[in-house]
Amino acid sequence: MQTHSIAILGVSGRLGRAILLESLLYDNFKLAGAVVRAGSDWDGIDLGQAAGIDPVGIKATVSIEEACETADIVIDASQPDLTVIAAQRLARMPGKAFVTGVTGLDSEQDRLLRAASGTLPILRAGNFSIGVAIMEALVAKAASLPAQDWDVEIEEAHHRMKVDAPSGTALMLGEAVARARQLDFDQVKHSGRDGQTGQRPAGVIGFSATRGGGIVGEHAVRFISELEEISIQHRAFDRRIFARGALIAAGWMADREAGLYTMQDVVADV
Repeated sequence: MQTHSIAILGVSGRLGRAILLESLLYDNFKLAGAVVRAGSDWDGIDLGQAAGIDPVGIKATVSIEEACETADIVIDASQPDLTVIAAQRLARMPGKAFVTGVTGLDSEQDRLLRAASGTLPILRAGNFSIGVAIMEALVAKAASLPAQDWDVEIEEAHHRMKVDAPSGTALMLGEAVARARQLDFDQVKHSGRDGQTGQRPAGVIGFSATRGGGIVGEHAVRFISELEEISIQHRAFDRRIFARGALIAAGWMADREAGLYTMQDVVADV
């Protein structure tokens, strides 16, 4: 079994902690380092102790180069600004691959990330869950069927601490619908209904978001006609599914050539 050496960006966050814990359970992953922001309480802490187990002799650091020096694959669970900085620096470090689950990048950050993929293998995931990747494929298939005049509404729910809406996963599912229908997603995306909105315009993709409590993640894509409805749904019960998916994606990215990849590439090949 091939062993993969990994580093984790944003290790002190919810997803970063889950990836850390999961990575320490498997023999085919070796933890090389982890990155936190300057001023973090995790700076300098042993990652085993941070995970609630015995020390592993590897400490969190604010230095991307130090944490990633011996890593083959870097898994990113940070924030958009750090994502772009890391991708640019890793593009200058031979033999690395970058797996990011960060969403909410603006247009300039998106451009810079794509530019880095010219020399760095990058897997960009709106959601690391294997189940969500399968859902995306099903949604694209449904959207490409003859009933393209059916209205599409995308509903999502997350914990109260989530800062962006609609979620990156919801947007990813909407983009899958738009591609299948050969539409410009930016032109048909519609969210935030309030007040006297008038009739629903034909062809738009509607979004609604719920925030509350500790909801891990729920998504539903509803295809609605005058007489019937098809609903494709996914519900996450445990944050571990995202960590496991991230590690599956990391293993799949080993030895890939430079370019931009998605979880659809992973599920088509595993």
